[in-house]
Amino acid sequence: MIDDDILAPERLALVRDFLHRAGRGEAAVTLLAGDASFRKYFRVATPAHGREVLMDAPPPQEDVRPFVRIARHLAGLGLSAPRILAEDTAAGLLLLEDLGDDTYTRLLAKGDPAEEALYALAVDALIALHRTAPPAEGVPPYDLQKLLTEASLLTDWYVPATQGEDALDHAARAAYLAAWRDALAAVAGAMPDALVLRDFHVDNLMLLPECDGVAACGLLDFQDAVVGPVTYDLMSLLEDARRDIDAGLIAAMTERYLSAFPQLDRDAFAASFAVLGAQRHAKVIGIFTRLYKRDGKPQYLRHIPRVWRLFERSLAHPALAPVKAWVDTHVPPAQRIVPPCP
Repeated sequence: MIDDDILAPERLALVRDFLHRAGRGEAAVTLLAGDASFRKYFRVATPAHGREVLMDAPPPQEDVRPFVRIARHLAGLGLSAPRILAEDTAAGLLLLEDLGDDTYTRLLAKGDPAEEALYALAVDALIALHRTAPPAEGVPPYDLQKLLTEASLLTDWYVPATQGEDALDHAARAAYLAAWRDALAAVAGAMPDALVLRDFHVDNLMLLPECDGVAACGLLDFQDAVVGPVTYDLMSLLEDARRDIDAGLIAAMTERYLSAFPQLDRDAFAASFAVLGAQRHAKVIGIFTRLYKRDGKPQYLRHIPRVWRLFERSLAHPALAPVKAWVDTHVPPAQRIVPPCP
């Protein structure tokens, strides 16, 4: 059974009851992973069922219902999301198919298989996803308010952590949001909408060699999916906060995607890619700072220099001129630092 020191007593009781009701009361349970949220994952092993995965997503901070909904939608499209084997949505507990250990991150660290083959498979999975309409209901839009709220993580967390709590007054924050409204308006509606998984990168992709075609790309961590521009997930894959990607590979994978959709205007695609990339990078810089300051997780700080490089590259696009002007004024290069640890 699960170790007593991994979960709080009340949470441990819920997990034990859930596993008992699912017929896994005598399972061996080991911590598999945590992530940047409140979720934890455990590997559950029984002689009758083999290895499975327990997702512990405690409410009210987490809600497993979107994960269940999106997982079943993806499976219906022939894509590989973990099957839901048992669920207690009120308690925030799911028993999932175990897709194994071959995340893209682990495979790339070993250098096998080839990097290009893995990225091509991921791009092909996106192409398959984008050839179908997003769910008609049950998935929120990636609307202006959500995009602005996320972009504000830079001003709400990063700037105070590096320049002091009073570094930005109300007028400066208002000007920041106004700049983003201008940039986002410049690309609004330029691209068709799709189901956006939002964290489509190597940590959340798996190789399933026993599957054929795009089903060989296993998909994880999609509970925050929204309906938004087709550019977002490709950008998330190719402008990864956690690893450097060769410019030639980025160009090849972008071309692979665009060749599948010749009707897309390439200039509009590039503008949408840049604006959404900048928005994500601003968000991630803020999130990584918040994970350190609020949640005591400093391990994400090491990625901030890379994300700043990606942010600066995105800001070079003309559509982002208002945001670039604000950033250059309020966070000049000398102040684009890693928040100091005590």
